[in-house]
Amino acid sequence: MAKTSAHGGKLQPRLSHNDPKRQEIVKNGYVSRREKNGPGAGVASRQHNQEPFEQAPMYVAVLTYLGFGILTLFGYFRDFLRAVGLEKCHLAQEREEQKDFVPLYKDFENFYTRNLYMRVRDNWNRPLCSLPGPVFDLMERVSDDYNWTFRFTGRTIHNVINMGSYNYLGFAENNADFLKTVADKMQHYGAGVCSTRQEIGNLSSHEELEQLVANFLGVESSMTFGMGFATNSMNIPALVGKGCLILSDELNHTSLILGARLSAATIRVFKHNNMHSLEKMLREAICSGQPRTHRPWKKILIMVEGIYSMEGSVARLPEIIALKKKYKAYLYLDEAHSIGAVGPSGRGVTELFNVNPADVDVMMGTFTKSFGAAGGYIAGKKELVDYLRSHSHSAVYASAMSPPVTEQILRAMRCIMGKDGTTEGIRRIRQLAENTRYFRAKLKEMGFIIYGNDNSPVVPILLYMPAKVVAFAREMLERKIGVVVVGFPATPITEARARFCVSAAHTRDHLIQVLHHLNEVGDALGLKFSRRKYSPWPELCDETDFPLDS
Repeated sequence: MAKTSAHGGKLQPRLSHNDPKRQEIVKNGYVSRREKNGPGAGVASRQHNQEPFEQAPMYVAVLTYLGFGILTLFGYFRDFLRAVGLEKCHLAQEREEQKDFVPLYKDFENFYTRNLYMRVRDNWNRPLCSLPGPVFDLMERVSDDYNWTFRFTGRTIHNVINMGSYNYLGFAENNADFLKTVADKMQHYGAGVCSTRQEIGNLSSHEELEQLVANFLGVESSMTFGMGFATNSMNIPALVGKGCLILSDELNHTSLILGARLSAATIRVFKHNNMHSLEKMLREAICSGQPRTHRPWKKILIMVEGIYSMEGSVARLPEIIALKKKYKAYLYLDEAHSIGAVGPSGRGVTELFNVNPADVDVMMGTFTKSFGAAGGYIAGKKELVDYLRSHSHSAVYASAMSPPVTEQILRAMRCIMGKDGTTEGIRRIRQLAENTRYFRAKLKEMGFIIYGNDNSPVVPILLYMPAKVVAFAREMLERKIGVVVVGFPATPITEARARFCVSAAHTRDHLIQVLHHLNEVGDALGLKFSRRKYSPWPELCDETDFPLDS
């Protein structure tokens, strides 16, 4: 049985000498662990090795900063023109008689919105007029005042390939045969219950869903909520408070950050997926205690995501669990993007790494992605769930989940588990995995810099320069490819990107068409910054299987 020990501030494996199936290999100061003829040899290390974060050439960073500098200078010049009345300001402002009051709108905080975002606002909030499945229809719009306002032309852009929705398993669908039970539930219960579950909004389908979620995850109990964002932001304050410490990954989602801030707990941020940084903070927390008083922390809560929505990286769960156990901390795992999307049967990163779900104290996930619905869940021990039922603001004050939404989640989860008597669910999970690996492999061969784990259906392509981000989004729409582009402040200023989300509903023809246009646009805009050469057979080059001789 492998155990862990701290040596020199690093977590190192200590293996039993009696185990004939295991051996330690020490090369260049690193300890690697190998299991001969075993089904899960080196799973954790291999998953981490599949997450390249390639740095762009220096000239790309310089040109990116230069581009933002030029935009900022022009922004100040345009603000001067507005101040002297030579250019109209469309943004909300205080009236003249209110100038002596405390300002409602801070001018500098709106600078980015006025002068940078408004120039490219046409790339976001595009109005759809069809089902957001693997393809969708868009209402065409134009602007006559540089994106301050839009008007519709009356024309519809048909059959745009959807590469931006979180429809991982394709359950955002309108097949009448698949949705019959949802329609029946709507007919029987209506669209909403207009009450909290603690009053008269608790339906039998809610309790059925919670039991199914617990069975699906392999835990004692679960609780569902009507909004995924509120599942994090309203439940974290019920779990920790003053005198508690939260250790949060630097790339955690806004809902986790908001929940942590609302809790009044002390927050410390560790480097993304960096176990040395996390262990250092855990050790300091145990040794030093609370500031000033140095009393022990009431609780230490580690907060991570299963799949990070901007990077596509996967949490190093086995190592985090080892640290959590070693330092007697608690673990909060957000599986919003990973549940249903990874693992042989769609049970998320716990299944991907083959860890015991009981080792995760708080399991959180949403139904808005893989299940094609809305809402979220908290799962774990029965004591945890019973406590949240009476202490969570989201449970006490929020309206109960809509009955047809509840039925949609039940339908999708039964399909994934095979309880509907078909193999459709497992087919979709395997199709998603196949599509993801194919799409990622082709992008690497083309020379794009992409982030994330090879199993992650979230695929960010790094674009870097602000002008290229805008040109990329507009050019792809011209080719009927719908993409999501993301820039500062949602990402670091030098790491603007396009985020692709692969779906099981995408056919191979869809992906081939998208890759063809990506290749052309990448060449035209000069977006292929990668300096790495990738083998078409990466399994033959796995360094975990072929250690170097000393």
